[in-house]
Amino acid sequence: DARDDDSLLALRLSEQLQQRGILISAIRPPTVPKGTARLRITLSAAHSEDQVQQLLEALAQLKGQMSCHAPGKQQGPGQCR
Repeated sequence: DARDDDSLLALRLSEQLQQRGILISAIRPPTVPKGTARLRITLSAAHSEDQVQQLLEALAQLKGQMSCHAPGKQQGPGQCR
């Protein structure tokens, strides 16, 4: 079911960020409706600009990786590295 795929993707992203030293939780059903899993990103004034930049860079890198490997996604030749 495609609605379960977004939960798996959110979990994978959360795990990948944790491996980079960034704690971001995956929010999945039943906390949110099925098919709407997401990452919960919480920033505070205690975070440095460097930490925020590290998060943004990690999200951009993972976005590219996950879009190529997301369940149900089909990519043409040369679209993913």
